[in-house]
Amino acid sequence: MKFYKSFETERLLLRPTGVQDADFIRKLLNTPKWLEYIGDRQVTDETKAIGYIRSKMLPQLERLGYGNYTVIRKDDGALIGSCGLYDREGLEGIDIGFAFLPEYEGQGYAFEASLRLLEAAKDNFKLERVVAITSPANRASQRLLEKLGMRQQGCIQLENDAEELLLYIFR
Repeated sequence: MKFYKSFETERLLLRPTGVQDADFIRKLLNTPKWLEYIGDRQVTDETKAIGYIRSKMLPQLERLGYGNYTVIRKDDGALIGSCGLYDREGLEGIDIGFAFLPEYEGQGYAFEASLRLLEAAKDNFKLERVVAITSPANRASQRLLEKLGMRQQGCIQLENDAEELLLYIFR
């Protein structure tokens, strides 16, 4: 098995998501904010979560060496969220994205994890262009992207997606 890099911050460990995270991924993909802002992925049980991880997360990790990371709180080992660098069709650049279980929102974890992955994008993966997309209704995501130093650069509509999304670019 190939080794993929994990990352740390003062409070967090970010490790590549694997099938061992299936129950956590099921919970995360069914939170109200995920369903509202990202969409229903029909991941209703652990078996479907394993399938989702194998078909949607692991191929990019294996192809590029980076992808979706499970965010783990160091002090108690709690799986609290997800943060990743995504190669999305229709986007020029690599997309940074994040989602956290509701009980861990508002504590700075998304900023801490995203900032560490932005550093990794530049230093470890030598990525030249990092972008982000978000729903116009998701003000919390927009504020976090701006806090990370990203600026809105217009809108974009991805193929097979009816919603026009805000496009942010890291400068």
